[in-house]
Amino acid sequence: MKIVKTAAVAAVATTMAAGFAMAETTKLRIQTHFSPETLSGQMAAKFVEDIQEMSNGEIEVEMFYSSSVVKSVETFDAAATGILDCDMTGGGYQTGKNPAFQFAGDLLGGYQNPYQQMAWLLHGGGREAVNDLYNGYDMEFIGWWIPGPESLSSTKPIAKVDDFKDWKFRSPPGLATKVFAELGASPIVMDFNEIFTALETGIIDGADAANLTNNVGLGLYEIAGHTNYPGFHSMPADHLACRKEVWEAMPAHHKKIMEVAMDSLALHNATINEVQNAQTAKDLKAKGVQLYEWSPEDLAAYRAAVQVGWTEFATTPEAQALLESHINFLRDLGAMQ
Repeated sequence: MKIVKTAAVAAVATTMAAGFAMAETTKLRIQTHFSPETLSGQMAAKFVEDIQEMSNGEIEVEMFYSSSVVKSVETFDAAATGILDCDMTGGGYQTGKNPAFQFAGDLLGGYQNPYQQMAWLLHGGGREAVNDLYNGYDMEFIGWWIPGPESLSSTKPIAKVDDFKDWKFRSPPGLATKVFAELGASPIVMDFNEIFTALETGIIDGADAANLTNNVGLGLYEIAGHTNYPGFHSMPADHLACRKEVWEAMPAHHKKIMEVAMDSLALHNATINEVQNAQTAKDLKAKGVQLYEWSPEDLAAYRAAVQVGWTEFATTPEAQALLESHINFLRDLGAMQ
């Protein structure tokens, strides 16, 4: 009996050792444009911790913050070409490749909250549609995380649509430049991490950067004494996208961990930003920052300009297909006529 028991223990030990030897490791280099001090940077760090713990250390991540390897707009290509493995910025930076990337990231006021936009991704065929676009550039779309409607920061009042006249501001590339220019503003495209210095030196009067809480994390309200809240003009979806070759080499359970962790990040990110933005609004008021809530008439004027911009910007079949998918979904929700 002793010999049998010893043999059984040895067999179990051998099996366990073989199992450990067979454990597959995925090593990823990921860049985000957010700094580690911002709420979004902290949420990105939480995502990394989640996937490493859920994989029992099989997924290893080297995370780069504040676009420290390449500029924000170059992150997608850096991942596609092997400088990085994954891009954790946003599709809106890639509109120069195809305007369809605008509709894979931000409809500039089309959706009223992140839950509607995530509903399109998860239940309106959005994930498959976005991934078809990304696959054409050797990238795999993993998921979205959406902080919620953004607030502008400005050294001048921005209480109504007329205040955009001759307003110089940092704009991300894409549809935003067209819409704001049509409203009289002067958009200047610059990297996310150049905003503070540009505001400080007066190169710009304001910035389309992030929501209230992330704007505070960037230090913008130390210079800009005016903002709008609730936000309305933009609600970009930050993405996680990885080089297709890297994604296809990952074992199935690593892929599932990444996808589930992104969906978890989306929920935690949207909800904590809702809580934090409400508190941030109170804090900013107490510090003397002017917060403006736009009238229904001014909001209608902005959204009319956006809808004109949509059709003018959707100049490729991929862009037209994504825009049509969004519009059909918004109408089904009763959020658009």
